[in-house]
Amino acid sequence: MKKNVMLLLLDRRTKEAVEVQKVLTKWGCIIKTRIGLHEGTGGECTDYGLIILELMGDEVQYEQFEQQLRGVPGVTTKLVTMEPAA
Repeated sequence: MKKNVMLLLLDRRTKEAVEVQKVLTKWGCIIKTRIGLHEGTGGECTDYGLIILELMGDEVQYEQFEQQLRGVPGVTTKLVTMEPAA
């Protein structure tokens, strides 16, 4: 079974969060798993973040979703597709 994972790197997490969340909500039906990571604890957080998404759906949906995310300034995306070895 093929697995599709999209990685999002946010350069300015605090500024981009609202716009990114709007896109994630719009495409919520193709997101199976979401993990958000950023460095820091307490009052010392970095302003960049990484979001890992496990996706369901088809290639056309992934392309449209990725295009909308790339429309948010400071967001970099990478779609990774993996299949088990034979």
